[in-house]
Amino acid sequence: MDNIRIDFTAPVGAVKPLHAVNNAPVYKFAADQRITNLEPWKAAGIPYGRTHDASFYATYGGEHTVDVNMIFTDFSRDPDDPDAYDFVLTDEYLDMMAAGGTECFYRLGSKIEHWQKKYNTLPPADFGKWARVCEHIIRHCNEGWANGHHRGIKYWEIWNEPDLDPDDSTHKRCWGGTAAEFYRLYDVTAKHLKACFPDLKIGGPACASVREEWWKGFFANVSTQPDFFSWHVYSATVEKIRDKIHMARKLLDDNGWQSTESILNEWNYVRSFRGEDWYYSLKQEKSLKGAAFIVATMCMAQYEPLDMLMYYDARPGGMNGMFCTDRVCEILKGYWPFYMFNHLYRLGEAVAVERGSADVWAAAARGADGQAVMLSYFNDDDASPAKEVRVELVNVANPNGVRVEYYLLDETHDCKLVREEIFTAEHFAAYLTMTLNSSYLIKITAL
Repeated sequence: MDNIRIDFTAPVGAVKPLHAVNNAPVYKFAADQRITNLEPWKAAGIPYGRTHDASFYATYGGEHTVDVNMIFTDFSRDPDDPDAYDFVLTDEYLDMMAAGGTECFYRLGSKIEHWQKKYNTLPPADFGKWARVCEHIIRHCNEGWANGHHRGIKYWEIWNEPDLDPDDSTHKRCWGGTAAEFYRLYDVTAKHLKACFPDLKIGGPACASVREEWWKGFFANVSTQPDFFSWHVYSATVEKIRDKIHMARKLLDDNGWQSTESILNEWNYVRSFRGEDWYYSLKQEKSLKGAAFIVATMCMAQYEPLDMLMYYDARPGGMNGMFCTDRVCEILKGYWPFYMFNHLYRLGEAVAVERGSADVWAAAARGADGQAVMLSYFNDDDASPAKEVRVELVNVANPNGVRVEYYLLDETHDCKLVREEIFTAEHFAAYLTMTLNSSYLIKITAL
């Protein structure tokens, strides 16, 4: 029997925003309401939405959305001229995000370009001018410039995956220059933006992986300490993500950047990006297995040196395990982990968890509205058998008894109440039979 022990009098800090995502809900303000996922999006309480790859999706505005070169379309023009910018569809996209109750995490730069000819991932002709363009995008979003808004966007990320391809590659998908050129672009831009907006969080560079050599080159050539350092990892095991979290934090700390937030802002279940394993991964991302991986990763990350998780991707597409791509109002299994984790997030304070299991992961929280536990049985071996799990609940706030409700996510239940018990003790245990890839949200409320 696997054992999980929760101590509700052992606080370990705030519940972190681990149910953030890339992109926004699908919602056109004058559109047919049957094509929207706005209401379930709001119910999941998504705290942040990163704007990367938004311009792949037509309903967001497609090629006219978010990316710097799609807003400032003619680089020969004056960056101080409001008429040189096209904000219309970007504004509508950001309005969609706001309608979902989600804060924007704005990626400055371009979407990935897989095609042979590159358009927007090439190094800007003038790094200083590009920085000034970014400045005016921020002023439009936050200060009302150019008939703009006052959105209060805090996070501004410079570029995406500049380390994805080596300098000698003939097919660079995210950054068409060398590493040294990118370090200079980042340094020029970060220095300018931080001078203009000292209270905003300026960072990046959304590294494709945790590669020590590339990171150390970045550290050595950047003179403005980032407010956050963002990076990516895709994996078929929770343990690999955990190891990368520790590696990233150590690299930042060893460089003296202890106050820089570490943000993992692209992640999902992937065995491999090649061959049959890639097709298998895409299928699992939209299945119960993908959902269990999400729950397990969120639970793990709550107790590791990481500041935010941002799932890739909530944009309708191949890697969206939350909503049906063809009919976005149809909820998939991968939506429910975000809904479940939001219950812990709203409680506010995480408490200690002791795991006596290699593949049952758990997180727990307490707050004014009660206490809760989220747990998942995930193993990449699809032949793993069902197991018995003992969840020991210690120091439960219990003045007059508590109601314990068990909400199950498995092949036949979508976070549905399947069991209810009353306890009058402060220390008791729940016994669960968990099939592979099943998850529970356990709510504990006072009578």
